[in-house]
Amino acid sequence: MVASEEPKKILVVDDEVDVTELLGYNLKQRGFLTQSVNDPRQVLEAVRAFKPDLIVLDVMMPDLSGIQVCRLIRQESSLKEIPIIFLSAKTEEGDRIEGFESGADDYVCKPFSPRELMLRVSAILKRGLEGYETSSVLNVNGINLDVEHHRVQVKERPVELTATEFRLLRLLMQERGKVQTRETLLQKVWNYENDIETRTVDTHMRRLREKLGDEGSWLETVRGVGYRMIENRS
Repeated sequence: MVASEEPKKILVVDDEVDVTELLGYNLKQRGFLTQSVNDPRQVLEAVRAFKPDLIVLDVMMPDLSGIQVCRLIRQESSLKEIPIIFLSAKTEEGDRIEGFESGADDYVCKPFSPRELMLRVSAILKRGLEGYETSSVLNVNGINLDVEHHRVQVKERPVELTATEFRLLRLLMQERGKVQTRETLLQKVWNYENDIETRTVDTHMRRLREKLGDEGSWLETVRGVGYRMIENRS
């Protein structure tokens, strides 16, 4: 008899009890094991003990904001790879950029559809880059990406990327010279379906270019279509 797969564990963090109850109910209905935290000061302890596969984290909380909590999680080597989805009533692009810069994998604005959030949770948990070349090290245009050790260097300068930025860069390097539409990137990096509206790709590309410095210019915007990494023909 084949053992059934263990349910994925989701930690839900929001200072509003009704929000954590709503999300907890919807997640349990889809087979997830959940735990809720309403005091942001208790999140790190809960993450260490519960060991979630994904964290849904509210941004605007008293005493300690979601941004601050996310940064604390990313500072711990044993926790930094856990995917984090932000929930926030702050909808400006600058707010989203701050969220992604702190290490979030996605940013969902309130009010949100529980169905859409469940789709995003499921997508992030099963995302991957299957079907692409399996080279452990990629070198393109002075950018070195070490898949096995999850490291990126630009002309021997270490570059710190979030897990999502790393996957995005990896795909563009693997498919260098080929235009990747936003829909393709959403499917292959985030594992999202086409019907999910998001500016996540554009925001991540902007941050990725900034982190790569001068070499970020190799990431070209194809207006109205998507992005590609230009091949160095010199």
